[in-house]
Amino acid sequence: MRWRPRWRVRWTGRARFRHPRAQEVRPEAHPRPHADARPGRPLKGPHLGYPLGPEDLLLTADGAPQRLDKAFSWEAPLAAHGMMHMVISNAHAGDPYPIDTLFLYMANMAWNSSMNTAGTMAMLTDRRADGEYVIPRIIVADAYSSEMVACADLVLPDTTYLERHDCISLLDRPICEADAVADAIRWPVVAPERPGHAGVRPFQSVLLDLGHRLGLPGMVAEDGGPAYRDYADYIVTHQRRPGIGPLAGWRGDGTEAGRGAPNPDQLTRYIAAGGFWHEAIPPEARYFKPWNAAYQDWATARGLQDRATPYVFNLWLEPLRRFQLAAEGHGPRQPPEHLRARIRAAFDPLPVWSPPFEDTAVNPAEFPLHALTQRPMAMYHSWGSQNVWLRQIHGENPLYIPRAVWEAEGFGPGDWAWLTSAHGRIKVPVALMEAQNPATVWTWNAIGKRPGAWALDPAAPEATRGFLLNHLIHELLPPRGDGLRWANADPVTGQAAWYDLRVRIGKAPHPGPEPRVEAQASPVGTGPATVAHGARRA
Repeated sequence: MRWRPRWRVRWTGRARFRHPRAQEVRPEAHPRPHADARPGRPLKGPHLGYPLGPEDLLLTADGAPQRLDKAFSWEAPLAAHGMMHMVISNAHAGDPYPIDTLFLYMANMAWNSSMNTAGTMAMLTDRRADGEYVIPRIIVADAYSSEMVACADLVLPDTTYLERHDCISLLDRPICEADAVADAIRWPVVAPERPGHAGVRPFQSVLLDLGHRLGLPGMVAEDGGPAYRDYADYIVTHQRRPGIGPLAGWRGDGTEAGRGAPNPDQLTRYIAAGGFWHEAIPPEARYFKPWNAAYQDWATARGLQDRATPYVFNLWLEPLRRFQLAAEGHGPRQPPEHLRARIRAAFDPLPVWSPPFEDTAVNPAEFPLHALTQRPMAMYHSWGSQNVWLRQIHGENPLYIPRAVWEAEGFGPGDWAWLTSAHGRIKVPVALMEAQNPATVWTWNAIGKRPGAWALDPAAPEATRGFLLNHLIHELLPPRGDGLRWANADPVTGQAAWYDLRVRIGKAPHPGPEPRVEAQASPVGTGPATVAHGARRA
């Protein structure tokens, strides 16, 4: 089910305060998105943001999407986090335009981070009639032999979290609690060593180096040298705006918090404090934050906002009505005809409910169950796949089934099942869960692995008993007779519809996962990635 509009709350780590800060829910306080790139010039603003009306959409002069993922176009006007799940599909289709290079960092898009996993791998390796790849070049930066590495032409070896500096910043998704503001760092405890591949560097530092070599604004110092020595130097010296940098603690002379000049001893202070900075919110500022003057003043002083920004919650959302008016024929910027009806219905300025997409796209009698997949904290995405301790916690993932379905299908301990959606069919191990909605089945995401990936034995439990529900979820909705394949995403925010899946289940005659994916040859033995040359796509 859907609660509209979903875009009002921006989900970042900062939303973990007891009540989101004023700028977390007030769209007028955020910047607009930007995509009008010009050689030798920076973007005029951030690439993500909050459109307040059709005039803020990222469209070309003829109305086509400027971004490859079509975020901030008429297909997903308020896609404040982008539409990552559509990048590979759009690149393969050349829609809205063809690309020559796909560059991925820290995104396992050939496996657990994509819908339609098998189809996505086919897109990444598909060739044209002349033998060239449909997506001509794919570059991947990764620390381990992920499933995405096998689909790359060039692999840039990254460092692990033990070998580099990281910044868990208030500008992104910091650590947090209801009554305090906090951020943190990681710092190297071992030197990156790759046999036969000297000079492996943190990819953040590589990006800064590339920026300098390309002469990008902000990356070149006045003397022509690099503006930042490496990522550690960037963390300390970069300023988003005067006095505001990646880290809030020990700024200026070491006594300032939130705002202050760069402090060359900042990282040393963080390390001495165990990697963390923490400041309690004053007691008088901890409640009613959108309207509490004490909180507004404290947050402004700490750089959490530029000025006091009290917020009155609006049931009627004028930005949504502006898009709806455009769909009704008003204003100079009009949506394409095939999207008018959808925008009129979806952009209601008052909160409304609408059913899941698949409830109207498939026959509920044929697919009577809802299927969910969610991330386990011990194996977020697939980044814990190389960690022996975490693998002991989550080395395999059954499909959890409610009692009524368990008994109706005659399941018992150790059984396997066929799980079928409108898109495909997979075979999975099943387990009984009593405390569960009787019409819902679910499993963990990112546990199942492609055989041989992550330098795991092809017979590892992640490959023989783990699985992905992603195989059953397509990035496009089923055809519905209008000649169009609609994105399987929220029409307002572009949020991927991971939880709309409907399925049916039946007992499988024998164990063993399906679909069976060919084993991935690991280029790295048992350690972090050492490949600095083209990998054969497989």
